[in-house]
Amino acid sequence: MRPLLPSWKRKFARTPPLTAKPDVLPAAAPVSFETSDHPLAPGVTMTPNGTQFVVHSRYATAVDLCLYDGSNATRETARVRMQRGECDLWHATVRTAGPGTLYGYRAHGPWLPQNAMRFNVKKLLLDPYARAIHGVPDAAESMRTEPDPFHAPGSIDNGAKALKSVVIDESFDWSGDAAPRVPWRDTVICEMHVKGFTQTHPAVPAKLRGTYAGLAHPAITTYMRDLGITSVQLLPIHQHLDDGFLLGRGVTNYWGYNTIGFFAPHSTYAAAHDPQEQVREFKSMVKALHAAGIEVILDVVYNHTAEGNEHGPSLMFRGLDDHSYYRHHYSEQGAGYINVTGCGNSVDSASTPALRLILDSLRYWVTEMHVDGFRFDLAVTVARNEIDGFHAKSQFLSAVAQDPVLARVKLIAEAWDISREDSYQVGQFPEPWRELNGKYRDTVRSWWRGDRGSTAEFSKRFCGSQDIYGWNQRPPLASINFLTSHDGFTLLDLVSYERKHNEANREDNRDGDDNNHSSNCGVEGPSADPKVVEQRAKLRRGMIATMMCSLGVPFLTAGDERGRTQRGNNNGYCHDNDLTWLDWSRCDEGMLDFTRRMTAFRRSLAALRRSTYFDGKLNPNTGLRDVAWLEGDGTLLCHEEWHNDSRWHFGALLDAHDGSSRPLLLLFNNGTQAHPFVLPGTQDTRWQIAFDTALTPSFPSDKAAQFTGAQTYPLQDRSIACLSLIAGRCDVIEPQVC
Repeated sequence: MRPLLPSWKRKFARTPPLTAKPDVLPAAAPVSFETSDHPLAPGVTMTPNGTQFVVHSRYATAVDLCLYDGSNATRETARVRMQRGECDLWHATVRTAGPGTLYGYRAHGPWLPQNAMRFNVKKLLLDPYARAIHGVPDAAESMRTEPDPFHAPGSIDNGAKALKSVVIDESFDWSGDAAPRVPWRDTVICEMHVKGFTQTHPAVPAKLRGTYAGLAHPAITTYMRDLGITSVQLLPIHQHLDDGFLLGRGVTNYWGYNTIGFFAPHSTYAAAHDPQEQVREFKSMVKALHAAGIEVILDVVYNHTAEGNEHGPSLMFRGLDDHSYYRHHYSEQGAGYINVTGCGNSVDSASTPALRLILDSLRYWVTEMHVDGFRFDLAVTVARNEIDGFHAKSQFLSAVAQDPVLARVKLIAEAWDISREDSYQVGQFPEPWRELNGKYRDTVRSWWRGDRGSTAEFSKRFCGSQDIYGWNQRPPLASINFLTSHDGFTLLDLVSYERKHNEANREDNRDGDDNNHSSNCGVEGPSADPKVVEQRAKLRRGMIATMMCSLGVPFLTAGDERGRTQRGNNNGYCHDNDLTWLDWSRCDEGMLDFTRRMTAFRRSLAALRRSTYFDGKLNPNTGLRDVAWLEGDGTLLCHEEWHNDSRWHFGALLDAHDGSSRPLLLLFNNGTQAHPFVLPGTQDTRWQIAFDTALTPSFPSDKAAQFTGAQTYPLQDRSIACLSLIAGRCDVIEPQVC
């Protein structure tokens, strides 16, 4: 270890001179460039000889490590010219740096945007591997490259105002923590926003609301456990940036799909102000959720960064190695960013440095932060290969498949991106990936809206979407069955609005999807008409029951069980206010009770949680097929009848899957008229009602009504009824061809 002495200049005589003034270089700042026998690892590593800083840049001519005062982030205390090592990794070890040290990088090199090189030594850059980030995450003007991003680098030195990376002590007491490891067949996912879920909860202390600590509160974990949730999926918690154009309109990037820190938890979601304690608060949240038996799945954004297009801020990748980290197209006008994300840039996951960062980040969140899985935003972008095409054996998908850490956690793909012929890839990801099944969402919505000719498609989605996933040996559990998500209408709004109402976004209602497969039951927006209110409640119960009885993995959006509304806004990405927060002072108690009972009902029956598709074969022990489809008169529903445009009702007879339960009969009706349904069996057959979404309450509170075989069941409009066989032979209920 040697200090920075005057001889330091001679050592780097062949490199471009530093732009910093000499007085920022303490005469005795102890720095070393020795490395161990182990390969360099990007990021910060504590060693016996000090803190080692390593960052990647292939095309930089020099890289400076800049250290800042932890008590005054505007004051630079030292600047170190780093040494280039193997694999384009620049490194330096500083003995006096430790936990709490603020730092950043300045990369020297050419300003050649036409060649995808945007080096600008006046911009302090974040460490892409930073464990925490200090500062206000906004798109400050000092970070930008304007006014002319193609011809001149920004001239403002932003060191004093720039975001800073923070050295973090990784130690934490994980004693007693055990991953729940919930099997996919038992998984029920609930998507939520860390802040929005607890911001108004009266049982959570005010100082903890909207934070990681708030989500760990016993009132929250008890609520989720009682609801039947096994796994929470958190909207992005990586450190993100609030876009300048949003701040200018008085709104923010609430959802957080604008990452600048792939290893850093978002600072404003922590009750703690100290970066070290923010990391520990996140870990404590995970530990508390695990103690309640609940998994933690992170929604991650590796497809793009907050740097946006060529007019965006220079924060990390752009200034360190634009050419290596982003995908570009080249023409006579020079290099331009490939944008298949709609956010200005696309991370080049086929390049070695970007791929390594993504994998290192994922492993960090599993091994150090103990999370249980990931949902990949615009996963098709991440799964593109070196020629920018989606491929099931792309660099990223191949690397994940053989990774001993990542192969054992839950992996969920949003199986699309935008603007390309190969952008929609639902059903194309390899095992063991699961996918958000957009076709399930659209089909179930359309069927319950009463769209003609949708019954055959509805039955396919109900049966696990074998036509989508079965072709390459993926099970029905590959399908994440969702009705709503953060992106779109809430469940209540889905049956209350035919059109989006996004005026509050201040984009003239142009944003958000226009194709929502929604209905308003005759009144646009809120209604006090008892008939409208009950119709909406019945439709919501029908959709929740469909999801919980379908083969696949149910996915609930937080608040749908309570009747949450966004007042017709289907794109609440920019609202950090009561429009998007869960209002705990209001609750549709009937809907909440029904949802709880439906998750418990699913949990009690193996036939609804099977990991194989229906095959229609007879079970010699019961004389029943695993599924049989019924006409309203109790006879077998023939193939050609599925495509009858006037087909509004049908039945599904499910054999017991594990031998410990009895057969189930599900009766569906999406029409506007009631239909008496003839029950299978004889007078010796006894059916007992399990639930009927036309009734309030839908689950019997006292002794459940019973029916005999060949008796008609009064199946109401827009409803599902479920009956279980409690007496009689199974073979006599097998439907016959009429």
